[in-house]
Amino acid sequence: MFKTVLIPTDGSPLSTQALEQALDFAREIGAEATVLAVIEPLQVFTINPAGMEIAHAEYERRAHEEADAFLANAKEAAKQRQVACDTVKLVGLDPARCITETAEKRNCDVIAMASHGRSGFKAFMLGSVTMKVLAGSKVPVLIYR
Repeated sequence: MFKTVLIPTDGSPLSTQALEQALDFAREIGAEATVLAVIEPLQVFTINPAGMEIAHAEYERRAHEEADAFLANAKEAAKQRQVACDTVKLVGLDPARCITETAEKRNCDVIAMASHGRSGFKAFMLGSVTMKVLAGSKVPVLIYR
């Protein structure tokens, strides 16, 4: 039924747990996996921009390093489960849109993701990425808690 599972992750503990469960699911049904990391650009509004170039460059470097690390871990977890796995890293202001567009572009049959990732004020201000994916996806969405 499902041939390709898209697994978005932000590296949070719940997201990593969902990744492992989604890889187990992919193995059970004989599907391939695509693991997606979306890096949100640094957005700072200030009337004193001195030094912001350095802060921005450092944020970008760290965000890419972290994404590369959890994508490498995902690739290894898939290998251990004998699941064919591809990884994708994108930069985008709207992670939910990146997820749904990637599912469409890569012909994924299902999106499997955590019920939530980030917590606190940032999650409150951004709204739930999971809820936005549920609302905007053209393919089924499997939510792990």
